[in-house]
Amino acid sequence: MKNVKSRTLDKIDLKILQALQENARISYVDLANKVGLSTTPCLERVKRLERNDIIKSYKAILNPQYLRAKLLVFVEISLETQTPEVFEEFRKAVNKLPQIQECHLVSGQFDYILKCRIPEMGAYRQLLCDVVLSLPGVKESKSYVVMEDVKEDTSLHIPTLEELEEGC
Repeated sequence: MKNVKSRTLDKIDLKILQALQENARISYVDLANKVGLSTTPCLERVKRLERNDIIKSYKAILNPQYLRAKLLVFVEISLETQTPEVFEEFRKAVNKLPQIQECHLVSGQFDYILKCRIPEMGAYRQLLCDVVLSLPGVKESKSYVVMEDVKEDTSLHIPTLEELEEGC
């Protein structure tokens, strides 16, 4: 089934999304020129994309090396039981932890995968032992310490209009 919001996108909207992903600080005048519109219609389109939750937010991407978040660790979490109550308790607890950047419920041999940023290995050991393993319902964990960032990108692939219409 096609996403209803994708039906409202046209080629200019897709150009706007691509341009904003490349540089969210671009001026509306420059954005309008880049996508072939005058400023007012371009601004109206951006506001519509924001209202429709297609543009969720604008953020600065910070360098973790300078902010005591140099170590990146992915953690697989298995829960004791898979009930809606346990999932909800786990979600609420994880959302309170600033060291956990991302948490995803996944299919497979474990229940969640966490993306954690911490200063160094000692801080991770403390986070794992004192916090993660005591989260509601946690049975076990497996950790993967990142040795090298090969590719890290927050951008999404902007599909063509044809891809959107095909449901890709």
